[in-house]
This record gives sequence, structure tokens and C-alpha cells, in this order.
Amino acid sequence: MERRQVFLLHYAGGNIYSFRFMEPFLKNVSYIPLELPGRGKRIREPLLNNFNEATLDICQQIIKQLSAEKFFIYGHSMGTLIGLKVVAMLEQISLFPECLIVTGCPGPGTGITKRRYLMGKEEFMAELDKLGGMPAELYTNTELFDFYEPILRADFELAETGSLSAFSPVKTPIHAIMGNDEEHVTQINNWKNFTLASFNSEIWEGDHFFIHKNAARIAGKIKDFYYL
Repeated sequence: MERRQVFLLHYAGGNIYSFRFMEPFLKNVSYIPLELPGRGKRIREPLLNNFNEATLDICQQIIKQLSAEKFFIYGHSMGTLIGLKVVAMLEQISLFPECLIVTGCPGPGTGITKRRYLMGKEEFMAELDKLGGMPAELYTNTELFDFYEPILRADFELAETGSLSAFSPVKTPIHAIMGNDEEHVTQINNWKNFTLASFNSEIWEGDHFFIHKNAARIAGKIKDFYYL
């Protein structure tokens, strides 16, 4: 049996390959990137836009692949909300992660001022551009954008409706990190309302996708918890 596992939950528009930028820094770590249907290796499956269905899907993946004495969950942006709900589901069947690591999101009930998944195409593209992290060709290649648009809209619906779902505090510790240029960074400590265990927060330099410029540092943080 493995001693540790880390499950990685992607952001809106992401897939199983979204954390490849950290691979060189996660040597000797048993990490398992997961993905929702409709993208990556699950491209032939229908997209999900229901938050409860999405969290159940991820929860079932974790249960199926869990083989370690201890495990951790890491999510970025949309992945943080899914992660919190999944932790609660796992705790109900007596599976307790060592820690939930969340980046790029101030937590449930915060920053919900837009319904991006309902926006017209031009406005939607402008919102994506503000967030950053998307390849430049996404905005210039019509076929590429048409391919990713349904995935992105489904994921934004998950994130924006999911944030308003009912969340109870979990027994798992939470460690939150955000970029100092993120729109709602001042609300990062909102996460402490969702754990009955220890809570820590950090603010690093960067925008919503600060993780891409801090691959070694994010991986190092995962390793810090991994080897505890």
C-alpha cells in the first residue's frame, strides 16, 4: 500500500493535463490528476453543468483510486469548490483527507457578481481574457474557441452555481493560497468558515493563474503536506 496520495482537481476549462507544468517538481510524489467528463480522456462523455453531479463524479473517482494510508486533495479555482464538497462527502463515509489545499478562490459565497456562463460570446471572451491563463490562440482561432466554449460555459456554471450551494464545515484542515492581484483576494480568510480543524492562508504575487509562474513553489507546498 502507498503511504501518500494527492488528488488534483482542475479549474474551469481544465482537464487531466492541466497540472503537467508541475510534473517536473513532483518527483517521488504519488499524485493523481482527475477530470470531469467532456474533456481530455473523457472527451466522448457528456458535459456536466450540475454541481452535485460533478462532485459525485469526482468523489467516485477518488474512492476508486484511493490506495494510500493518507491522502490530500488540491484544487485550483473551480476545483476548490468541488474539493470542499467532495471532502464533506468522503467524511460521511469515514474517509478523511489530511488536508484540502485550495488556490485561486476565496471560497463559497464570495465574489459571485456575474453569471459568465450566460454571457454573449464577445462578453464571455472578454471575461476569459481578464482571468488570463488561456492560450492566445483561443481568441484568434474560431474553431478552437468553438470547441472549448461549451466546456468553459459548463464549468463556469458549475463554479458560479456551486459557490451558492450549501456547504457545511468539514473536519479536514484547509490551506488557502491566492494571488495578490486576484479580484477577491481580500476575502481569502472566508475559507476558515468551512473547516472545524486548522486553517492557514497565504497571499503570493500574481493574478488568478499565479500557479503557472510558481510551479516549483506550489509543488513544494504539496510536498510539505505530503511528507508530514
